[in-house]
Amino acid sequence: MAGVSVEYYARMERGDLRGVSMEVLDGLAQALRLDEAETDHLNALAESAGPQAPRRRKKAEQPFRPSLQRFIDAAAMPVWVRDRRMDYVAGNAMGRRLYAPLLEDPASRGNTARFTFLSPAAQVFFPDWEQSASGIVASLRTYAGQNPRDKGLTDLIGELVTRSDDFRHRWAAHDVRHHRSGVKRIHHPEVGDLELVYEAMDLPANPEWFMFGYTAEPGTPSEDRLKLLGSLAADSPTTEHEERT
Repeated sequence: MAGVSVEYYARMERGDLRGVSMEVLDGLAQALRLDEAETDHLNALAESAGPQAPRRRKKAEQPFRPSLQRFIDAAAMPVWVRDRRMDYVAGNAMGRRLYAPLLEDPASRGNTARFTFLSPAAQVFFPDWEQSASGIVASLRTYAGQNPRDKGLTDLIGELVTRSDDFRHRWAAHDVRHHRSGVKRIHHPEVGDLELVYEAMDLPANPEWFMFGYTAEPGTPSEDRLKLLGSLAADSPTTEHEERT
């Protein structure tokens, strides 16, 4: 079905993707009925295995532009930015208030994956913990395929594999996934249960960062509770840019 011999496919299955053409990869993706995220992951693995696989230069920490912070602060919804390693980068007042249990948790150190797998508070904060945990592992698997030489990312994965059975079992499944939109359920200690719709956005000027915005369906209890969260956040109006400076 993929248009290749059993021997050639067996070589690829063992991880030897050197010299595999795009036509073969496309045929394999169609034969295995891979979805978009799985196909992208296959292509990333093939690119990394090639003899001319590009090495990413180690980048210095990029400053968070004041203009981008003003944009986030102007949003009338929780917004926050994280990187490929699941580390918190920045957010507006509502975003920081929404994720305060994660940001203030000593086990997580501002990292979503550490919070999910290493903090007991995560299973209270995320009522759909199983789904959230699987989604985080699938995202990390995707990022690892795109950035196999990212030492910080591989160190994080190694830490979680060592310290969390739940993470290790999910990592062994080799699932990959794109998180571009969806529903996030949160049990917030200040306002109660929230069911929020999120949209994920790439930041072309900072390709290692991803921005997430959260809204509630109009007329729902979650909308009222999100407004209450906004009122609480407004009581502490200091912007993240002011805190950084």
